[in-house]
Amino acid sequence: MTEHNWAGNLTYSATSVAEPTTRDELAGLVRAASAIRVLGSRHSFNRIADTDGLLVSTAALPAHVDIDAERRVARVAGGMRYGDVARPLHAEGWALGNLASLPHISVAGAIATGTHGSGDRNRSLAGAVAGLEILTADGGIRMLRRSDPGFAGAVVSLGALGVVLDVELEIVPAFDVAQTVFERVRWDDVLADLAAVTSLGYSVSLFTTWRDPDVVDQVWVKARAGDAAAPQHVLGGGAASAPRHPLPGVPADSCTEQGGVAGPWLDRLAHFRLEFTPSQGEELQSEYFVARDDAPAAIRALRPLAARIAPLLLVSEVRTIAADDLWLSGAYGRDTVGLHFTWRRDQAAVEALLPEIEAALSPFDPRPHWGKVYTLPAAAIRERYPRWADAAALRAELDPRGVFRNTFLRDLGL
Repeated sequence: MTEHNWAGNLTYSATSVAEPTTRDELAGLVRAASAIRVLGSRHSFNRIADTDGLLVSTAALPAHVDIDAERRVARVAGGMRYGDVARPLHAEGWALGNLASLPHISVAGAIATGTHGSGDRNRSLAGAVAGLEILTADGGIRMLRRSDPGFAGAVVSLGALGVVLDVELEIVPAFDVAQTVFERVRWDDVLADLAAVTSLGYSVSLFTTWRDPDVVDQVWVKARAGDAAAPQHVLGGGAASAPRHPLPGVPADSCTEQGGVAGPWLDRLAHFRLEFTPSQGEELQSEYFVARDDAPAAIRALRPLAARIAPLLLVSEVRTIAADDLWLSGAYGRDTVGLHFTWRRDQAAVEALLPEIEAALSPFDPRPHWGKVYTLPAAAIRERYPRWADAAALRAELDPRGVFRNTFLRDLGL
């Protein structure tokens, strides 16, 4: 088989791929399988979705967005992309509180890996989950909501519990956002009061190439209408004179509208437009989560590595995520900062560099993003999740035969 992930850096080991069109067909595949994993939109850069058995996609199952205005939740098919969920929500006057950089990722895949957007008060995408409908290995269906035992372990599940059929997402009334990009801010000024910068908008992202270790190349401020407007300058950095792509020299056509022009949430919260297919085969990604209070020191620890990082790097992004109580979330129990790296697609060179980055971050107990490239040992990762044993017990309860386990999970001890 020659099935690849989105970036093209790995070929799946599965013997076959299935795209069932009905729940009954999917349940039959699951009951018959000895080893099975679920594919989302293939945006993971490691073997979290791999298996030596059957890969199954839920993208062909019926799509739906059912709004419960009284409960303020929308029940959506887990295989849908966030961008495709956003449009019918907005048409009915509703919104999701946050979006990731790419609206192209699937709902079930994003929440299973703890994928996130940005904002001091905004939790990861998993933090918006109010309920999950899971098809388990025996073909049965389990519905879990926040009040149910095990719910907090089932959302960021690494795909270990079963196939997520439907997801209930919290919704809010639709709102407008204006996005402004500021350029060339000094790291020393940012790190003197990082919270002052990340609180400038509803969602704030800092981008740097590390070519100049003293400079943040861009600060993207997404200000929600009704909140304070974005400032005219950020620590001496002026607003960009034209739309910008996070990567220097790349046209901004694929980026959401900037220039302080207010528009609907679904056209601003993501960095990239749904109608543009993201580039394929050009990058790898890594990301490490540290406590927000530790973030300035963690960034300072990275600065001496700038000359090692820059030649392999396309761009790095710094974002904040609010704490949650989800057992395997990167933001479990602590307000968090994500230190993200988009690399050139040189797997060997990236994997050779990552131990240096991880060593520099080690005093801050970094947690790696589950869907990205890292080299941290499993024992160190487990220590950073206080509810790890509970997550392992839940996996054993819902999948006693280990049908959804793979090498990635076994190596972690899950």
